[in-house]
Amino acid sequence: MSSAIAQQNSVQFMGAANAKVAKAAALKSKWEGPTTGPKLQRDKKIVFIAGDMSDAGTYGVFNGMKEAVAGAGWQVLSIDCRGRCNQSANVVNQALEMKPAGIVLAGVDAASQTKGLTAAAVAKVPVVGWHASFKAGPVPGLFTNITSDPKDAAQLASLFGAVESNSKAGIVVFTDTSNPYLATKSGAIVETLKQCETCRILSVEDLPLVESRKKFPSLIESLVKRHGNKWTHIIAINDVYFDMMDKPEIEAMVEANKLRGISAGDGSPTAFKRIRKSDLQVGTVPEPLALHGWQLIDELNRAMSDAAPSGYHAPLHLVTLQNINYDGGPKDTFDPSNDFRNKYLTYWAK
Repeated sequence: MSSAIAQQNSVQFMGAANAKVAKAAALKSKWEGPTTGPKLQRDKKIVFIAGDMSDAGTYGVFNGMKEAVAGAGWQVLSIDCRGRCNQSANVVNQALEMKPAGIVLAGVDAASQTKGLTAAAVAKVPVVGWHASFKAGPVPGLFTNITSDPKDAAQLASLFGAVESNSKAGIVVFTDTSNPYLATKSGAIVETLKQCETCRILSVEDLPLVESRKKFPSLIESLVKRHGNKWTHIIAINDVYFDMMDKPEIEAMVEANKLRGISAGDGSPTAFKRIRKSDLQVGTVPEPLALHGWQLIDELNRAMSDAAPSGYHAPLHLVTLQNINYDGGPKDTFDPSNDFRNKYLTYWAK
């Protein structure tokens, strides 16, 4: 009886996994975002506080913002914390000294900036977050926070791992628990994989992104010795971990074990290149970085116009070899084919 129930549960799990993977991989051609909003104000100074500008996701969002306001007289200036914003409670105050009309907190935990966010509220300078909390929408200190739900992204990456391996994966998870958003992702990865009765979680490796690069060769060697051919898949909370494997000594070990990698974010150009060549990485759950940049401008404009947040959350997407030629893939980015630029420009001009 228990064997029959286990088999039934396994079939149900794989059925649900296949359905969610197929939906996420589908073409993103329908605009589901706002169609009305305040006219775009002109000549505004915005300070973009970057958790780490070397992160492809953060840099992509920053460029999306600048693209959105080209010709509108806005200045988008940056402060780069280089991975250490969460250890400094003064970065928002530093931004306020630049006399901005608005602030973006990108890849920085809002909870670590309570004093600065309070000062911004007193100064009536709106702050919009990008990955500043694991929760999307308004959160304490932020007009709104733009993010994919980290639990949903992590679940999707995990389900693709189960589907891609026919539920027989031996998985090592790479995470960075020094960041609450990323820690939420890896927690959800583990919880999802536990539902796959024939998948095995071999280990969870906690490697802070700012410290990991020099540790990677010895770590991969250790994992290969420890797990042998039981190790088939890597599921990481960010594409950066696969960037770190781009070294001859690591590539040799990866190829020998035929490891396959999946990332729960953010869809870097190097991730697209690896997926296209089936070179270690076979999937990523990318964020629409340019779209998020445009949405950040829209939300700041709403805040400065005393309007409510848009409430828009872009749907999750999964990039694989099968769909990489769509939705911006040929340019090594996730750029939805939903005409979002014209949608925003249309009502900004009214």
